[in-house]
Amino acid sequence: MKPLIVVNNPKHFPFEIPNIPVIAAKAYLLNPEQHHGRDTLLFNLCRSYRYQSIGYYVSLLAAARGHRPLPSISTIQDMKSMTMIRYASDEMEELIQTSLHRIHSREFTLSIYFGRNVARQHDRLSRELFNLFRAPLLRAHFIQDEKWSLVRIGPIGANEIPPDHWPFVAQAAADYFARPRYAPRKKSSARYDLAILHSPGEPHAPSNPRALKRFERAARAFGLEPEVINKDDYGRLAEFDALFIRETTRVNHHTFRFARRAEAEGLIVIDDPKSILRCTNKVYLAELLARHKIRTPKTVVVHKDNVDDLSRQVGLPCILKQPDSSFSQGVVKADDEAQLRLEAERLLEKSELIIGQEFIPTPFDWRIGIIDRKPLYACRYFMASRHWQIQKNGTGDTEYGRVEAVALAAAPQSVVTTALKAANLIGDGLYGVDLKQVGRRVYVIEINDNPSIDAGFEDGELKDEIYRAIMRVFLERIEKQRHEKGK
Repeated sequence: MKPLIVVNNPKHFPFEIPNIPVIAAKAYLLNPEQHHGRDTLLFNLCRSYRYQSIGYYVSLLAAARGHRPLPSISTIQDMKSMTMIRYASDEMEELIQTSLHRIHSREFTLSIYFGRNVARQHDRLSRELFNLFRAPLLRAHFIQDEKWSLVRIGPIGANEIPPDHWPFVAQAAADYFARPRYAPRKKSSARYDLAILHSPGEPHAPSNPRALKRFERAARAFGLEPEVINKDDYGRLAEFDALFIRETTRVNHHTFRFARRAEAEGLIVIDDPKSILRCTNKVYLAELLARHKIRTPKTVVVHKDNVDDLSRQVGLPCILKQPDSSFSQGVVKADDEAQLRLEAERLLEKSELIIGQEFIPTPFDWRIGIIDRKPLYACRYFMASRHWQIQKNGTGDTEYGRVEAVALAAAPQSVVTTALKAANLIGDGLYGVDLKQVGRRVYVIEINDNPSIDAGFEDGELKDEIYRAIMRVFLERIEKQRHEKGK
């Protein structure tokens, strides 16, 4: 990706950054034929981004030309939004207090140059603010009233930088552009850039390292250049065409923020924010499935006032689930009234509502994978040894039941049809629908927005085609989006 710096007047630009062109904002705006090609990352260093100013139009028209502007229009709006500023202050509260605890004045201003500050102790705070408000030159204002809070953030014009900071800013910019991302790209058939969000240390990651390698290989086969990123790369999302989240998603989590920011930046996103919101809350799923008359085990939304009626409604033993449970965690089986009361009270301390569900024992659960409103794969997840779940969490290592990939044609048609009907209520993303079959009855247990696809397990039947099918959807959606925008 080729970087380009746009400023109000290059004659007043105090730095020289090797191999990076610097042009005037008016020249960029008035000569579109000289500045074209989607492989351009534009750094907008204009003095102001206020509505309909020249700086505002640089970012606006950059997006129209297929360039990647920093800041984007969505970031410009975020910097004006007190809601976003309060969110950032709350999100980084501990970091803010740690970074500023030695400052004894009531107010403090932090200058952020390409994610860095001249004082090393503020580097981490600078980087996190840069990731949230992706603009090359920022000024953040804090006020201390019992504790430090972020109250305002905005751009710094290059001409406003103190002369004694110039050498530091030039070096920060040079270091930033020295990253491999901005090096000349080797000849490649890649037409688009795909970010794969993954956390290497996650104990229950939805894809193992071998699966990630196969996703990368499949991406390249479809002209996508993949890059595995982590939560520290939040600010880089505008550099990509698509985001594939291969990390366990939660609403109050960086995965949801990544999905929202990527969607705002115009990326193709799987998992998209709506799917995360809908699938990660089992109370929502219970209401949704009931409203559309999709069979589930007897299910009750439990609160403090109806706990006593639960066993009468769903029977014993029964299953209790916290709304955002995943990987069998936050899910318990109550065998009698005493245990039911104890576990329900424990879960209700964390959430006003939980789920109570009829216990239906089966030797395995079906998992049907859905992508783009079409069935993709089928698996049987067998229960862990001498346990009622597919995953047994003990004091030592986690035990898993056997996973058996099955050809879609060999899976019961009623299971596949029910899974597809349930997933279509959520959206057109990638889902894993868990079901139980008892005789001719099929029950939906839950819909997962971030289903496991591990090499050696879910790909046992389709092999490389499971990875290629998902990458094919990314390519089709990117090209459809480009076509609709007239590019």
